[in-house]
Amino acid sequence: MKIEGGKRYAVLLATKDSDYAKKVYGGYFNVYLAAFGEEGESWDLFRVIDDEFPDVNELQNYDGFVLSGSPSDAYGNDIWILKLCLLLQTLDAMEKKVLGICFGHQVLCRALGGKVGKAYTGWDVGLRKVSIVKDLAPYYFFDDLGEIPTSLSIIECHQDEVFEVPLGAEVIGFSDKTGVEMFAIGDHIFGIQGHPEYTSDILLNLVDRLLSMDAMEKGFADEVRLGMQTAEPDRMCWERICRNFLKG
Repeated sequence: MKIEGGKRYAVLLATKDSDYAKKVYGGYFNVYLAAFGEEGESWDLFRVIDDEFPDVNELQNYDGFVLSGSPSDAYGNDIWILKLCLLLQTLDAMEKKVLGICFGHQVLCRALGGKVGKAYTGWDVGLRKVSIVKDLAPYYFFDDLGEIPTSLSIIECHQDEVFEVPLGAEVIGFSDKTGVEMFAIGDHIFGIQGHPEYTSDILLNLVDRLLSMDAMEKGFADEVRLGMQTAEPDRMCWERICRNFLKG
């Protein structure tokens, strides 16, 4: 699916499509479209993990970019990650809207001068309650929520985190597990550690794959599954916040 016309956005995909994502959703691009896309928009896909980047001369034609999660380390020095950092620095200088999710949140922070690394507390997988910073600056993307909630539940799946945000950034969300769950720079940079686009089935399939690769212990995986059965993420609220950011 591709929405044509109107404002133009791009997904910078930093992960390979899983067999499950391809079979059920037609690939992760469609997951992002379902979460953030609306009628009358044009969305393009760039598989940055495969060294596929937008033409620098075309950047001005985009209204915003969404940078996905990834199994790669945001602090790694793969060529595509270094090229991605340069692209993010360019987009920041142009004040283009960039929404970074999970790995995207981390590498956005790195590219703009912050610090990221392996979380001292290990994996964070499943539902996590993110506390919204009290006395939040007037960020427009929270405007139509009425009263800003004190916390929102989101699906998480990461073992790296942001240690220090870039100069000029503001931490706007935290949890009991991760100190920087959300950060923003002005009106054009927004990072979210969790996955506002994830459905429960996507996470559970990912847990199964991590378990099969011995990247996760069975007891921990069982805890995640149980947690997903007893509670739900605030997906509609997260999607609204992200859409407001991209389109406000």
